[in-house]
Amino acid sequence: MIFAANLKCNHTRESFKSYADALNKALKNKDEEIFVFPPNVAFLKEDLKFTQGTQNFYPCFKGAFTGEIGKEHLDEFGIKCVLIGHSERRILDNEALIKAKFDFAKEQNYTIFFCIGEDLKTKNLGNSKDFLKKQLETIDLNYEKLIIAYEPIYSIGTGISADKEDISDILETLSVLTKAKLLYGGSVNENNIKEIQTIKHCSGVLIGSAALKIENFIKLIKG
Repeated sequence: MIFAANLKCNHTRESFKSYADALNKALKNKDEEIFVFPPNVAFLKEDLKFTQGTQNFYPCFKGAFTGEIGKEHLDEFGIKCVLIGHSERRILDNEALIKAKFDFAKEQNYTIFFCIGEDLKTKNLGNSKDFLKKQLETIDLNYEKLIIAYEPIYSIGTGISADKEDISDILETLSVLTKAKLLYGGSVNENNIKEIQTIKHCSGVLIGSAALKIENFIKLIKG
């Protein structure tokens, strides 16, 4: 199973250093199935037993892109794993930019966590599958380092996870479209993670608030 933590706009480099030290200690060997996405100001130049990824980047090496970070900055920290399409970024990134990010990351042979998800109105109208397929139509679903995270917007940060039946139905549909590993994200916590892990086609979880404290993330990993 893949366990990924999106720390969002939380942690400083000092606090993430403590977070990483504790996680390194908890992991006996380097485990490529553990991913953590800290804010870019907290990136670490250390030997880690987990994969450090970036929550955001601009599809460039460097250049006149005020406020952005490019490949040159990621290279400094050895980062080759990126998060693209999170609903909190889609408010800021249009579809053209999301596609450009994917294409650039693919060219660089990065591991790509690509997030998709619908809002409650779309779900209630019965349009979830068509909506999600549209979010995927401009990317290469055969890219070998692609991981797709299904994160219904109505579950992110609300404490209310999607129903097991709904998750299962969506992941079943996605499994027909791609061989990429499929994750679920959206209010994943210690009360529902075991049930989520039993869902067919679910290869892991992308965890937000429940992973902000390292002791909680370790508990979720260890089961």
